[in-house]
Amino acid sequence: MNWDMFGGPLTREQASIFAGWMWMVLGAVWLAMWFTMKRAKKIENSFEMAQHTIPAFVGFWLIFEKNWKWAPLQQHVLPDVSSVWFSGLVLTATGVAIAIWARFSLGGNWSGVVTLKDNHQLVGSGPYRWIRHPIYTGILVAATGTAMIHGHLRAWIGFAVLLLTFYFKARREEKFLRQEFGSGFEEHARRTGMFLPKLT
Repeated sequence: MNWDMFGGPLTREQASIFAGWMWMVLGAVWLAMWFTMKRAKKIENSFEMAQHTIPAFVGFWLIFEKNWKWAPLQQHVLPDVSSVWFSGLVLTATGVAIAIWARFSLGGNWSGVVTLKDNHQLVGSGPYRWIRHPIYTGILVAATGTAMIHGHLRAWIGFAVLLLTFYFKARREEKFLRQEFGSGFEEHARRTGMFLPKLT
């Protein structure tokens, strides 16, 4: 497939710029909704925070950093064609949309670290009807798309770091929720998948 833009095929640079705008939209939504968070009544300690915040920073840095040129990780693992970059844009947009939808569904229960809130609710609306951690799903889908656009091995390593980080953070979140909601959370877990909907 060849997607024309401004009279010519989509370039990697154009795709990278548009993907960057999509990530900025996601960041703007997060910033705007930061002030809607409920007060925390239980929160992970500083060491536990570092266990996911530092790897997440590394993962995003590997995906987005443009000036680091260590040759072995600059190898391209996908064809350098506009159809790959266009597909990456579609995935980036889809992932950002999922993450924003999930963020609005979660409302004041959201936090960037693992917490329980005052009057914490077990959300089962929006994408939470099918997935327990759809914000992570959206970010991972968007990161996949952006890695496709950038194309180099470094971006795919960054995606793998994010996937592992979100998996272990999600496990800790579920421990908190299981302690808070007991059988209610167990029923929710039986009906939903961690990052993808259950097929059965």
